[in-house]
Amino acid sequence: MNLLDTQNQNKPTAPVDPDWWRGAVIYQIYPRSFQDSNGDGIGDLSGIIHRLEHVAELGVDAIWISPFFRSPMLDFGYDVSDYRDVDPMFGNLGDFDALVSRAHELGLKVLIDLVLSHTSDQHPWFAESRCSRDNAKADWYVWADAKPDGSPPNNWLSIFGGPAWEWDGERMQYFLHNFLREQPDLNLHEPAVQQELLDVARFWLVRGVDGFRLDTINFYFHDQQLRDNPALDPNERNDTIAPSVNLYNWQNHLYDKNRPENLEFLKKFRSLLNEFPGSTAVGEVGDSQRGTEIQAEYTSGGDKVHMCYSFDFLSGAMPTGTRVGEIIDSFEAASGDGWACWAFSNHDVVRHPSRWNTDEPALRVFAALLMALRGTVCLYQGEELGLTEAYVAYEALQDPYGIRFWPKFKGRDGCRTPMVWVPDTLNGGFSEGKPWLPVAMEHLGRAAFTQATDPDSTLQFYRSMLAFRSRHPALAKGSLQVHEARENYISLIREHNGVRLFCAFNLSAEGQPLCLPTGTWVQDESAPFQNLEKETLLPWQAWFGLEQG
Repeated sequence: MNLLDTQNQNKPTAPVDPDWWRGAVIYQIYPRSFQDSNGDGIGDLSGIIHRLEHVAELGVDAIWISPFFRSPMLDFGYDVSDYRDVDPMFGNLGDFDALVSRAHELGLKVLIDLVLSHTSDQHPWFAESRCSRDNAKADWYVWADAKPDGSPPNNWLSIFGGPAWEWDGERMQYFLHNFLREQPDLNLHEPAVQQELLDVARFWLVRGVDGFRLDTINFYFHDQQLRDNPALDPNERNDTIAPSVNLYNWQNHLYDKNRPENLEFLKKFRSLLNEFPGSTAVGEVGDSQRGTEIQAEYTSGGDKVHMCYSFDFLSGAMPTGTRVGEIIDSFEAASGDGWACWAFSNHDVVRHPSRWNTDEPALRVFAALLMALRGTVCLYQGEELGLTEAYVAYEALQDPYGIRFWPKFKGRDGCRTPMVWVPDTLNGGFSEGKPWLPVAMEHLGRAAFTQATDPDSTLQFYRSMLAFRSRHPALAKGSLQVHEARENYISLIREHNGVRLFCAFNLSAEGQPLCLPTGTWVQDESAPFQNLEKETLLPWQAWFGLEQG
């Protein structure tokens, strides 16, 4: 029995906190690349169990596991062919049950990734739906007739490139796919589809999960009139959701997503979660123009999802003090009682050290800023090690997105390469076989084992910063006020139960004036920063202080 087991064994049993998610820190695990336990080069559920102590020792509250359901793996699990089973490459349901049990022993909640907007074209539902126009599941997907000239029903585009419609010669109609053509969109206007998806969620809740990450939550409904999307002003185009080489950015996506009917379905989903005290859901909002607005809309009122994240901090735009202040103010103004989930990296975007071209001192102050925001925090595996985006040669690419748009957009493989656990083997301790993606040689020097014994490492910084956050309820659950925001500096006031914490961040390589609010403030020297100046915030430093009296 190790120290973590002893600590958890000695903890008194406490009632479930239904608001544990509010201000929690969630660690995302991409199972293909976390730990391989059987030598086939692909990470699996048993491998996750083997490495859970690393996650628990980090000091996070929960894990989010990307899809492990049965799938043809054309989009690496986001093309589901059976929602109620584990794909054999990851293990089986018994392995999943063991994972949940071990995570709970270590004090970790478990969220799983639910993909409800679409399935694989290999799903039995789609096989039945496409065989005729009058079978029991005929309306479970989005079907439409061709125009008189044989062209698609409208101008909607796929995020993965090209039209969002694919002709099916068996049914003699087009079907909608917002992603790969092998990922047909479910028709959530059909009540039976909604009920089946709720039943899927119930299956996993009964099995012991603590909640869900909901993939592409704003894509669930489409405009039933199939109206064309209008063109987007070229000045408003950006690469937040799709790379700039993709024509998807040329449309204002009014009709293929973000539909008002989604609100009622989210209320049904929340009602189901309410049957399981302490369960939660975080939604992914994929939109370049209205992301923050939708994020607020979907989480307000306490009757939809608990929290959402948009791509404000997952884009290539540098999070300057001015930009961070604008994003915070925009969400706070729109959200009311809504709740955000903030992230800098995940499995879909270039890792932020490379995306923002930042080095070690900058990474630490950005991490501290992330953990000082009002909301829940998501960390992506390897972020705690300071991993950069890996180079993956064209011949080694796996991501169909990158293969299509190479070389201007290299896809998502660079952020999905295997975790590095030890520095002294070719595969970094990830696998004894050939990994599905190559291990980045530049990552080996940042292996978890090496950093765990170095008091000045990035890993030790993350552990210290997470411990600091847990000591201050104001950082997890308190109110937030932007005190000052300028290009290279931002300061916040967090307050909870009368305790006020001042947080200031120098986002530059030059000293910045440290402007304290009115009152008496004393620096909390337990924060993992060494700025001891009283009037100047040193380069790439943060300052935390408590109000006295």
